[in-house]
Amino acid sequence: MQKITTFLTYTDQAEEAAMLYTSVFENSRIVSTYRYGEAGPMPKGTVMSVIFELDGQRFHALNGGPSFRFSEGISLFVSCETQAEVDELWEKLSAGGKKGRCGWLTDRFGVSWQIVPSVLGELLGGKDAAASKRVMQAMLQMDKLDIAALEQAAGRG
Repeated sequence: MQKITTFLTYTDQAEEAAMLYTSVFENSRIVSTYRYGEAGPMPKGTVMSVIFELDGQRFHALNGGPSFRFSEGISLFVSCETQAEVDELWEKLSAGGKKGRCGWLTDRFGVSWQIVPSVLGELLGGKDAAASKRVMQAMLQMDKLDIAALEQAAGRG
């Protein structure tokens, strides 16, 4: 069992969010759904929480009411191997939400995501300081990250 699990608190959209996320990521599933009983603060049968897995990583989503809000101070970082993966996740997760800069987006539930090509760390942290600076400057101009443009800025393409 996973020792540390990300816990996400929604107003009343935990099940809808879990269903979206598990449809976007491969090897994902809803593990269990719990509903309020007679003594709950919401009507009996209303979804209380959902446990789900995204590519084997477990998450717990709770319907906690309107007092909870997400912020960009915490985000879910997704490392992507290809531009096609970046493109697909960017479009699916930002639908109904907000596209930001440098690979950041906020989904329609208010959760912040970073959709990042795995090569970015290598391009930014290479031994060639001038190339790293060019990559950083290129990235700062992007919303969705473009692997070919980042590699070109590094002098690779």
